[in-house]
Formats: sequence, C-alpha cells, structure tokens
Amino acid sequence: MFKYSFARLVSIKSFVVALCCFLGITSESRGQAYPVSLDKIVARVDNYYILNSEVEEMYQSYLQQSQQNVDKCDLLESIIINKMLLAKAEIDSVEVDDKDIDAQLNGRMNMMIQRFGSEQNLVDAYGKSIDALKSELRQQLKEQLTVETMQQKIAGDVKITPREVRKFFNAIPKDSLPFIPAEVEVGHIVRLGTVTEEQKQKLRNQLLEYKRRVEQGEDFAILAQIHSEDVGSAKAGGDLGFARRGDMVPEFEGAALALKPNEISDPVESKFGFHLIQLLQTRGAEYRARHILLRPDYNQGTDLKEAAHFLDSLRTLIQTDSLSFAKAAKEHSQDPNTADMGGLLQDMQSGTTYLALDATMDPVLYFTLDTMKVGDISPPMVYRTDEGQSAMRIVWYKSKKEPHIANLTDDYEKIANIVLANKRNTALEKWFAKAQGDVFIRIEPEYSHCKVLSELASLEQ
Repeated sequence: MFKYSFARLVSIKSFVVALCCFLGITSESRGQAYPVSLDKIVARVDNYYILNSEVEEMYQSYLQQSQQNVDKCDLLESIIINKMLLAKAEIDSVEVDDKDIDAQLNGRMNMMIQRFGSEQNLVDAYGKSIDALKSELRQQLKEQLTVETMQQKIAGDVKITPREVRKFFNAIPKDSLPFIPAEVEVGHIVRLGTVTEEQKQKLRNQLLEYKRRVEQGEDFAILAQIHSEDVGSAKAGGDLGFARRGDMVPEFEGAALALKPNEISDPVESKFGFHLIQLLQTRGAEYRARHILLRPDYNQGTDLKEAAHFLDSLRTLIQTDSLSFAKAAKEHSQDPNTADMGGLLQDMQSGTTYLALDATMDPVLYFTLDTMKVGDISPPMVYRTDEGQSAMRIVWYKSKKEPHIANLTDDYEKIANIVLANKRNTALEKWFAKAQGDVFIRIEPEYSHCKVLSELASLEQ
C-alpha cells in the first residue's frame, strides 16, 4: 500500500500540474540540471507517454521547492492520474477555449519577462526564442486547463452543509487542533503611471515606419514576428484570428472595423500599448485582423508624479472620513483584480481575503505592514503590476487575526474548505476507480513495484 493517501496524491498532482508549465523550458535550456535518461519511457496512458526524465526532474524540483521528501512512486502515480484526466477528456470530447489558453499564456510569459527584466534577457537565459518558449508553454498550459476542466466536471457540483463542517471539526481531538498563525486583511488602491508623450511619439514613429515598409512591399507578418510584443500572436504573424464584435478593446475594434480588407491603420493606442492594425477579412458579425503591438518602456518612459499626487489626495479624503477605502478602490483603483472587492487582496489558494503574515507573503508588503498599525493607510509607494507596469499604490491595513488555536468561530471558512476538499477528493477517487477501465495503462518494469492506482482499484470492488 502507498505511504500517502489519495488526498496527498491530489496535492502532489497539483504541484506536478503547475510544475509542468515550467519544466519543459527550464531543463533543456539550462543544460539539463539533473543527470537523467531523456528518452526512456516508464509508463503509457493511452496516447500519452511518461519519460523517466519527467519523474526525475519533478522529484528534484519537489525536494527543492517543498523541502519535503516524496516517494517517486507517488510522483509517477500523480503523473499517471494527470494523464488519465487528459485521456478521458479526449474520450469525452472535453476541450478548453483557445482564448483561455492564450490569456494564461500571455500572463505567464509576461511574468517571466518581468522576472528577467526584458524579453532579450529571457531569450539569453534559456537560449531559445520567445516563439519557441511560448510554443512549449502553450501545450503545457492547454493540458493544465484541460485537467482543471475535467476536475471541475467530476467534482465541481459537490456541496457541503454547516452540519458537515461542525461534525468534521468536533471529531478532531482537542489536543490535535492546529495552531493558526497571524493573518491580516489588506487592501490597496493602484494608479498606473502616465506614459510620457516622448515615449508615445517614439512608439508611433516606429509603427509608422513599419507601415511604410509594408506599403513598399515588405511582409506585414514577418515584421510582426520580429517586432510585435504581443507574444501570443507574433508567431502567427500578428494574426488574431476571427473575433466577434465586443471581443477586443474598443480602441482596437473601432480602428479595425474602419478599415477595408488589407488596409493598414495608423498607430492606435489602447491599454495594452500601441497597435498597427491590418484588417484581413470580415464574416458577418466577425472580423479577422492582425497587428504589431509595441509597449511603452515602463521603466524609462513612465511619469509617476500624477499617480502619486492623485493617491495622496485620495488618502486624505479617506482619512478624514469623506470617503471609504472600499468605495475609493471601486471607483479609482486601476487594479482590475481587486477593485470590485473594494481593493482587498486575496489568498489565491483559499480564495479568502485573509493573508498569512509570514514568509509566504510578498516581502515588500510584509515589511510595509511591519511599519503600520491596523487601520493605517500608507503614503503612496512605487508598485509594479503583474503585467510589469510601473504604478503607485496606497495600502490599507484593514484587520489582523492574532495567532490562535483553530476554532469554528474564527476559522469556519478554512475548516469548510478542508471538508469540501475531502468531499471532492472522494468524488475524484470514485471517478478514477471507474475510469481505469476506459484507458490503456502500461507501466514498465522499472516502476512495476509501485503498485500504481492499487488503492483506487480497491474502490471498485
């Protein structure tokens, strides 16, 4: 029998799914950090093959990132479970929307570019073009989203009742109740820096030069591949495919629909940067266009004075009770992820507004809160958005929960999440037990001792 429970395997599998979105580009580009056999197949699930290198890479990465030991059998099983979900998705014709994949892809690429400082730094670090990196990451993200869609299909309708939560909590021995570290609620209001006119004109001039070159015979698609900063469409020559009216930002759509087929616009500004747009064709209520996108240099070409002044005035209004922080955030914050929630930051794993006040918190935010008291609002401070834009923000220290022993009053949401996760795991267990008969699974002798899926098989009996 396995050392870990199925719930443990689900946790490992979540790590595996996330890790898959980076291993494909990191191991090869950095000279294969781990001495493994790259081409040895250790398992097969329908048309999906699992290499020994995958198991070894994930084993090493798991040790580095979680600092906990893990059995390679459990890692292999988690990968097989992942592949079973993908295989069943094909059988059941479950697909994910390309737009969802592209949105995730652009977010991941922007995050990596931000981490390395520039696209060129990223290319130099991995020894691959942006197109190559993106192509690898896109397939991995597609698999990740497919797995998540299947999990939602299997266990998304599972519900729990307050009675189930109380029953679970009351069954925990009093001397085994967990210690909950300090948690805080934090809000922020973000204002983006203003791109300078000098920077804007520089980008317009660059795009006008590309337009002139196309009009003189150069290929728009090639220029887009070389120069466009929309990594999602660049490899397709800037082609965005067919879009319905309302899909694109108004500035882009208005300019595109004002063109005739094959006509090229003048530079168009949107929240994403500056576009040179070529309309390719229209089809009823749909249109197809391609573009070259240039983004401002947010380090050298952004003025933060106006944002700082605006936030300083807003802070004064809030402190004098002329305006609530939540209302100010909803009306004025330029962070779309938090504005509708009154500026409150969320824990991405639990979905709650309480953040652990420990080493897992963003260091800048942690040290900012260390100088504040509950109820304080910070002065405007420099902030870099997830998209890499320079901005300013003010931070509100809304509340704090002191460290304590878990109880139903203060920690009901946490306990409910555990009960819900357990119930969903049970639904997944039953599904896996049945699904094994629908897919072909073969494990090579090297891992035959692992008894993969043996616990789940017993659920069928």
